[in-house]
Amino acid sequence: MKTKCKNLTIWITGASSGIGEALSIEFAKRGATIILSGRNKEKLEAVKARCKKSDKHIVMPFDVADAEQAKEAYRSIKTQAGKIDWLINNAGISQRSLIMETTEEVERQLMEIDYFAQTRLARLVLPDMIAQNGGKVVMISSIAGLLGSQYRGAYGAAKAAIHMWANSLRAELHDQGIEVATVFPGFIQTNVSINALTGDGTAQGTMDDATNKGLTAKAFAKQVSKALIKGEEYIIIGGQKEKLAMMVNRLSPPKLYKMIRAAQVK
Repeated sequence: MKTKCKNLTIWITGASSGIGEALSIEFAKRGATIILSGRNKEKLEAVKARCKKSDKHIVMPFDVADAEQAKEAYRSIKTQAGKIDWLINNAGISQRSLIMETTEEVERQLMEIDYFAQTRLARLVLPDMIAQNGGKVVMISSIAGLLGSQYRGAYGAAKAAIHMWANSLRAELHDQGIEVATVFPGFIQTNVSINALTGDGTAQGTMDDATNKGLTAKAFAKQVSKALIKGEEYIIIGGQKEKLAMMVNRLSPPKLYKMIRAAQVK
């Protein structure tokens, strides 16, 4: 059964740019009330202004990696919005460094932002979702969490961990009215590669060619919104190369990794 967006209040993290921005605009267009979160209040306000019926949406800036800030943000959201129907856990950071050139500190930073911060926020909202007899938690994983490749070792590991955690959450809370969906983006035209961490923790600062040639964030958001509204739980969004890789992986994982080694994806 399709969900009517006009009845939903949706909390979207990482909403100041990229796919979080696109998802906010798309769901606002469909009538939902959006809670926009990220670290930069000015950027969030700019995204809010682009959302349909902007006056009804709420900007809630905080650092997703800070547990106390997350708790305070949720308390404030409940005061202002009353409830959250969907949480879209989108905030995160990518990686562009070889495993042997990446420090353990950087790997822990990636896991903290891309895994622990996400599960922490979900656990924060779930008790109220259960009490209101329903809710949806959406985890933004990555095709990198399904298919390991060069330069994304810790990032892929964190995104794979989110995927498995979401599977377990779905099994545990299905009978309590909680829906869990996982989205696996491929290459999307955002600043993800520019902000990606290198081996010493500094940002890469440049756009990958593959990212630059990926789907637009707007096209991604349209596909994801349709899938979530229809109740899909396992959503893979990517271009032809990503779709081919997924098909080859189903047929012959060894063949896929020969292709990945030859491609030297960065």
